[in-house]
Amino acid sequence: MDPTTHFPSDTSGTLDEALERLHSFGPERGGWLSNHAPMAVEALVRHGAAPGVHRWLDHYRDKLEDMPDPAAEVTPENWQGALGDPRRIADWAVYFERETAGRPWREVLAEWWPRLLPGIAAGATHPVIRVGHGVRTLLGAPETPPRVTELAHALGYWAARHQPLPPLSSLAPAADAATALDAVPRVPDRSGGIRDRLDQLTAFPRWPGPAVTGPDSARDRLEELVRAATHRYAVYGYGEPVMLVHAATAPNAVLRTLPALPRELWAPSLGAAWAASAAVTAAYSPPRPAEHAAATGRPSPEDVFARAAAHGDDHTIKFTDTALDVGDPTALAAAIRSVAMNPPAL
Repeated sequence: MDPTTHFPSDTSGTLDEALERLHSFGPERGGWLSNHAPMAVEALVRHGAAPGVHRWLDHYRDKLEDMPDPAAEVTPENWQGALGDPRRIADWAVYFERETAGRPWREVLAEWWPRLLPGIAAGATHPVIRVGHGVRTLLGAPETPPRVTELAHALGYWAARHQPLPPLSSLAPAADAATALDAVPRVPDRSGGIRDRLDQLTAFPRWPGPAVTGPDSARDRLEELVRAATHRYAVYGYGEPVMLVHAATAPNAVLRTLPALPRELWAPSLGAAWAASAAVTAAYSPPRPAEHAAATGRPSPEDVFARAAAHGDDHTIKFTDTALDVGDPTALAAAIRSVAMNPPAL
């Protein structure tokens, strides 16, 4: 699950072109729904589907809204008052554009990651997912201006939507990530959206506990969490096929970011990733797994991603991208399930 390997060379410049197309638009539409296009196009290019990216964007265009008007400048002196204020989305984007223009992006990321991490549930976890895609691109390819700007906009989105979870107590410890996800209590009232559901959280199982002895073991447990959440989608995803992908894609975004962070931030990153995955599970997981027919044959990762790309749904593309990071047959089966359960977009 190394985010810097197997990245096909985008000699066409398609990714930079797509990002430049997107950076005049805001990170949301309709006041809350996220713009998934920057994340989806990064995954499409990464997995060799660059020739279809502009066609995909043409279909997605109706879901894009212009960047909101600026409200008031964010500065190193006043940023705390602007944190978590969605009216400041444009101001935060400008702030991080300025920061990443003035110093290395890794330095900016290392400064802001611990500030933003407590609000990992922001925007239904989409901001941290967008950061993960942006960092992966910068780690695995040339640091072009559109790619640095993409990270700036992703960080700005996270800062504007920053949303800490309510105070949580600990339940009984779990032996592994899969057991921990199974033990997450479901929120009692599911009549509202994700913000209403997250407000009902009270406690999570204690995981991973004393097994984390340093940065490397934190990374190993994070890989375990991504694998468990991806596998779980195969049998629980039917409950909320769109929203439950984030139980896997949010922690995977954190995993992708680790190589760009100081090692002392890896353990707290695991804790936040667990909280994000558990929160999505609590908010949307159905009470029982579903039976489903196993996939016929042994489709290759390339074939599985080709199905997702042809399907065209942004969540399906991103979840399949994460499933390919996990790479085992159960993960690929979960990706195929996402293609079957989510409505096609192309």
